Amino acid sequence: MVTRIIQVKNVTSAQLVPILRPLIPQEGHLAAYPDTNVLIISDRRRNVDRLMRIIEQIDQVSDSSIEVITLQHASAAEVVRILESLKQSAAKGASKSASKMVADERTNSILISGDPTERLRARVVIEHLDTPFDNEGNAQVVYLKYANAVDLVTVLTGVSENIDEGGKGKAAKAASKPKVPVNIQADEASNALIITAPPDVFHSLQAIIRKLDIRRAQVLVEAIIAEVSYDKAKSLGVQWVVDGTPDGQGPVGVINLGSPTITDVYNSVAAGAGVPLGPGTSIGLGRFDSDRVNFAALIQALESDTTSNILSTPSLTTLDNQEAEIVIGQNVPFITGSYSSTGGTSNSVNPFQTVQREDVGLTLKVKPQINEGNSIQLEIEQEISSINASASTGTSDIVTNKRTIKTVVMVEDGATIVLGGLIQEDLQQTEEKVPLLGDIPLLGALFRANKTTKVKRNLMVFLRPVVLRDAAISTQIASDKYNYFRAQQMKMKQEGVSLMDDEETPIMPPRFGTFAPPFEDEPPEPEL
Repeated sequence: MVTRIIQVKNVTSAQLVPILRPLIPQEGHLAAYPDTNVLIISDRRRNVDRLMRIIEQIDQVSDSSIEVITLQHASAAEVVRILESLKQSAAKGASKSASKMVADERTNSILISGDPTERLRARVVIEHLDTPFDNEGNAQVVYLKYANAVDLVTVLTGVSENIDEGGKGKAAKAASKPKVPVNIQADEASNALIITAPPDVFHSLQAIIRKLDIRRAQVLVEAIIAEVSYDKAKSLGVQWVVDGTPDGQGPVGVINLGSPTITDVYNSVAAGAGVPLGPGTSIGLGRFDSDRVNFAALIQALESDTTSNILSTPSLTTLDNQEAEIVIGQNVPFITGSYSSTGGTSNSVNPFQTVQREDVGLTLKVKPQINEGNSIQLEIEQEISSINASASTGTSDIVTNKRTIKTVVMVEDGATIVLGGLIQEDLQQTEEKVPLLGDIPLLGALFRANKTTKVKRNLMVFLRPVVLRDAAISTQIASDKYNYFRAQQMKMKQEGVSLMDDEETPIMPPRFGTFAPPFEDEPPEPEL
């Protein structure tokens, strides 16, 4: 008895076992080791030598080559799928076929390698499947998963005009048959495409649809607008009015250097009405006697100190390459014109005003474009507007503050970028006086009014985009924000409603993704 280990080079060792097993007596041994593709034989020397000669004849380089079959009508990928299904069904209970088939969708061809006999059988099946439709203009319905059918119609219609309907081997057919028009329609209800086209054109369009009908990533854009302002003003002034004669028929001298004016105060006191005084401290003195010379004086002093800290954090989510807009503010009326009747009673016309409404608040427009890697290109237009509280309160005198940023930036996923900002410091000094009298040392203060205003304003705008590539990330971010707001509501519930002990604050459902009412005995919310 001898034992030999034989290295098999061109076939698998497992394929040789059923062939050689009948040639080995019962006391002999034959086994295959697939990891190194070897055979282990134990038998008499003469029989082992005979088996080695048989193995040498079988273990030859196959004369198989790669054969390329170009399809004219059928889809290469679909034909390969059918042939692979047939091979799997036929392989049950038998040795697996060594032939391989690969579809090249770009040229609509099938590449086959393996035994010539198996290639011949596959070629017969392929020729049978690669037959033209009875109707070249057969309509096909393609259901879309993510893309919008209406949007794809324009793209596919333009592409179909440039597709060569002849292709390889179609010249004679194109000459004998009239050209079939391509028609692409969209069904919005089912988000599907109805395509009527020759098979080769349809296969090309189908390949384009597969590449366009993909799930698009989303982008969460979070903005931070921080504005800190400090306004400080001081004013001091003196106003005079003198009636030169007791009967009020003589000359009158007036110095109006403030609001309200001394004239308004004088007329109100003379008429016995209330005195209209402005903000700040006002000290007045005077004499109102018809038998003597009348006079009045008003001293006004005002100091104001205003500090504001505004923080806005708008956020919105949008698809890749899709513009989104969020508006948070008020719709304020602005008077653009008015009409009042000036005629007599015969021309009675109702007075009216024309009003134009405009949004005042925060507006954010964003169009993200996700680039290769983790970078995001953002087209941003942001506007912050507010009503100037220091201006006149009349509707026709509304003054708005407006800050606008319009730019295109590139930022990494999850990084924070500064869009822009403003650091402003404004100092204004105003002096109103009576010529000559206001310049007299010491006494000149009685004939002038001074006002100093200092304004500091700091404004910064930050932006942070986050790419949401799958539903898990979107759900996690939404859950975090949901739980944060619910925790705030729970905190308000614990504090109670002021002056209304029987009332309860509204609370969001306890579990994200459900809209069931909260439980009565609910565990305390964890602190954020």
